[in-house]
Amino acid sequence: MLEIASEVGNVVLQETGSSSPAITANAAAALAVGLAAFGAGYAERGIGSAAIGAVAEDEDLFVSGLIFTVLPETLVILALVTIFLV
Repeated sequence: MLEIASEVGNVVLQETGSSSPAITANAAAALAVGLAAFGAGYAERGIGSAAIGAVAEDEDLFVSGLIFTVLPETLVILALVTIFLV
């Protein structure tokens, strides 16, 4: 996984005769939000199934399960905020 990240970094910083990066700022922003959304979805895959199992065993764990399920979505919100700040 770390090798893929370094390859993506090399592509982004690759110079093509001028001093501009290989992808535009808009493309980099879209890539950042897309990867954040992918990461949040990947995290929710395990959290959601564990939360459903916990709620099935004990209904008092519903609020905790809901909070843990929503936490990864903050990654996407922070990525969107970053786009508007940059």
